[in-house]
Amino acid sequence: MDTSLQGDLNWNLLRVFFLIAEEKSITKAARRLGLSQPSVSSALQKLETQLGCRLVFRDSRHFELTLRGDKIFQECRDIFHSTERIALMVRDAPEEERGRVRFQVISNLVSPILDEVLRLYHQRHPSVVFESEIKNSQTIVHNIQEGHVGIGFCLLARPVSGLTSIRLFREEFRVFCGAEHPFFGQESVSVRDLQREPFIAFACATEGVGLEPMVVLRENTRLGSRINGISPNLEEVRRMIAAGLGIGILPLLAVTDDIRKGTLWPLRITDEAIGADVYLVHAPLEKLTPSERRFVQMTQELIALDPASG
Repeated sequence: MDTSLQGDLNWNLLRVFFLIAEEKSITKAARRLGLSQPSVSSALQKLETQLGCRLVFRDSRHFELTLRGDKIFQECRDIFHSTERIALMVRDAPEEERGRVRFQVISNLVSPILDEVLRLYHQRHPSVVFESEIKNSQTIVHNIQEGHVGIGFCLLARPVSGLTSIRLFREEFRVFCGAEHPFFGQESVSVRDLQREPFIAFACATEGVGLEPMVVLRENTRLGSRINGISPNLEEVRRMIAAGLGIGILPLLAVTDDIRKGTLWPLRITDEAIGADVYLVHAPLEKLTPSERRFVQMTQELIALDPASG
């Protein structure tokens, strides 16, 4: 075919030919198109004239595509099937949202509800970009109060005054020791024995600010009179405990693999579980971006579906 024809091709004529070839009948193609048989025959003749080649061998009893007609039919099938797929892709599709959701989160937080919010939000709004930063609870609350970030996931002893605090779930903590520690493998240890042990602490829990639950947990058990290691990062605290530098408090879900491998041992010191609440804390809604407001709303909707998580 002359390349000069490419811009002059009549797509309506091509579609008529495609249906004729697909039905192997001008009559059946006319029925599908809602046109008269003479109109369909005329359209086929116009296309053959435009292309300068015969596309169909036909008479009253016989229908067959020419070699060139069959090749053009194959091309048309790819083209029109692609247009159908495009139509399906955009049909009933909501207007695509662009934006950014920025939040700060405590390190190594194991949270199915946060995982589900991220999954569902991305599924609905695939063009929105997420930006996550690891901070301790004190810093997260401070940054929200100062307007540096709008959303945070924190461990708190109680909701923060002046900020919306949405309780997500309660995280269980345990006192742990490493494999080389003399208490490793013991079913229960007295609090008095643990109070004599060197302690590995989170940096924020040594500052006495009251926002980080590690402070409350240590105060309740009176642990840590002698500190052998400090870090603001959960993974580094876990490393020092596993290395035998001292005992320390860790969230249970975050170290299940270490317990299974035998590198950490949970020390039972009370029949009551040690725990702290995980909150989504956010700035006033008017200070959040539209994407961040939808993120908070989606989190609240998921909590409402599963009240046990809140």
